Amino acid sequence: QVQLAESGGGLVQPGGSLRLSCAASGFTSDGYAIGWFRQVPGRDREGVSCILNPDGRIAYVDSVKGRFTLSRDISKGIVYLQMNDLKPADTGVYYCAADHRRGSCNMEVGYRYWGQGTQVTVSA
Repeated sequence: QVQLAESGGGLVQPGGSLRLSCAASGFTSDGYAIGWFRQVPGRDREGVSCILNPDGRIAYVDSVKGRFTLSRDISKGIVYLQMNDLKPADTGVYYCAADHRRGSCNMEVGYRYWGQGTQVTVSA
């Protein structure tokens, strides 16, 4: 059974940084994707970044390019989202999600497994 556990959210001032972690377990095949999504009340859930395993291809939504960096520690089964130069618009509940994938981690296509989410608040 696939399980995901997020951590690392919190309150930060504009321009600050946070690192989110997603511990993933239960995959029995190599071909899968891990994605980070965020949800703000009253708005559609938005895909932020994703990585395709095992080849490591990464994608970002335009609004976070140059500020967010996704990385992975394969030995620990953890995917990290380093968020720098945070803006109030980055505020939301961030979810880690996973799905069996090959070829692309496209965040426009539904992900099957979801974590509980972690709150990120960017405010002065």
